[in-house]
Amino acid sequence: MQKTLVINAGSSSLKWKLFEMPSEAILASGEVERISMPGSIFTIKYGDHQKFETTLDNLDQSHAAQMVFDELQRLAVIKDLSEITAVAHRVVAGGQVFKHAVEITPDVLEKIKGLSNFAPLHNPMEAKGIETMAQTLPNVKQYAVFDSQFFTDLPEKNAIYSLPYELTQKYQIRRYGEHGISHGYLTGRAAELLGQDKNTLDLVTMHLGSGASLAAVKDGKAFDTSMGFTPLTGVTMGTRSGDIDPAIVPYLMQELNITDPNEIMMMLNQKSGLLGVSGISPDMREVKAQEKTNPRAKLAVDIFINRIVKYAGSYLTELHGADALVFAGGIGEHNAQLRQTIIDELAIFNIKLDADLNNAGKEGLISSPDSAIKVLLIPTDEELAIVRQVAELQK
Repeated sequence: MQKTLVINAGSSSLKWKLFEMPSEAILASGEVERISMPGSIFTIKYGDHQKFETTLDNLDQSHAAQMVFDELQRLAVIKDLSEITAVAHRVVAGGQVFKHAVEITPDVLEKIKGLSNFAPLHNPMEAKGIETMAQTLPNVKQYAVFDSQFFTDLPEKNAIYSLPYELTQKYQIRRYGEHGISHGYLTGRAAELLGQDKNTLDLVTMHLGSGASLAAVKDGKAFDTSMGFTPLTGVTMGTRSGDIDPAIVPYLMQELNITDPNEIMMMLNQKSGLLGVSGISPDMREVKAQEKTNPRAKLAVDIFINRIVKYAGSYLTELHGADALVFAGGIGEHNAQLRQTIIDELAIFNIKLDADLNNAGKEGLISSPDSAIKVLLIPTDEELAIVRQVAELQK
C-alpha cells in the first residue's frame, strides 16, 4: 500500500497531509502555524475526527518536520517510517526552469536553490525541507510541484515588464506569479461547483492568507496575477509589503546609511505588510482583534482590503466581467466580515453576497441570486493538487 506525504511549506506555516494512494484517502493531516514565532501551534488530525494540538514557542521548520514523524508513529497512524513511499513538496519558484512537476535529484535540488532570488522567503526553506526529508527517509523518492507553473503561459502583455527588452530576455525577468497550485485547484473546483466546462470559465481567484495573491483566469488558464518576479509584489501580506515604488529602495538605503540592498529586501519581505503597518503581528486575527481600539491596526486592515479591491476590480475589467469571484486561503476562507467588506467595495460591478450563506462559511456559492457575478467560497486543497500531479509522474 503506497503512502505519499505532501509537504506544503509557506512563509509562516507548514501544512502536510499523508495520503493513501491511489485512493487519495487522507490518513492524517496537520499544520504548524506561526513558524518561528512565539506561540507556534502544532496540530495533527487523524483517525475518526481525532485531533492532537500543542503550542510551543518559535518552532522552526526542521523541528516541526521531526514532530510530524514522531506524532505519526506515536499516534499509530503508521507503525514505521518505511510505510511512506513518496514525499512531495510544494516549491514556490520554478522560474523558466521547471514548468511541470519533477522527481527531485541532486541536480534538481541545486536548481531549486539557484532560484532562491525568485522566492527568498520560500525556496531556501523548501530546499532545506527536501534535505531534511532525504536524511530521515533516504530511500524514499521525493518530488517537487511548483507554484509558478500555472503562470508559465501568461500572455506576454501581462508577463513582461516595461524594461529594456534585451534585459528582460537576458536575465529572464518576467511575472512568474505564485500560489499557482492553489489558483489551479480553485479553477478546477470552481468549474465543478458551477457545472461549467473549465475551458470556458473566467474567474478572479483570491488566495488570501499570510501570503496573498489574486489571479485572473480566462478560459480556464492563467491570464494575469498579482505576484510578480518574486512573491513580494501585489497585495499587502502578513510580512510582505506588496507593491511599492521601486525608488523607495535606494531612497531608504541613502537615508538609513545601508549599503547592502538585501537589507532593504529583507525588510520588505519580513518586516512589512500587516506586521509593519500595525506594529502588532503578521496574523490577521491578531490585527483585526485590535482594529477598533488601535488606529494602526485599523489602517493595516483597511490597506489589506484596499489592495485586494484594486486588483479584483482591475481583473474584472481586464476579463470584461467574470463567471465568478473565488475566496480562498486562511483569511479568505475564515473571515466572513472581510469577505463582505471586499464585496461591498466592489459594488460598482453589482456583486452581492447572501448574508446567511456568507456567514455559514461552507464551500459553494455565497452570492445572492441577483448578483451579477457569482461568488464562491472554496477551501483550497493544494495538497490534493500536488499528490495528483505526483501520481501522474509515477505512472
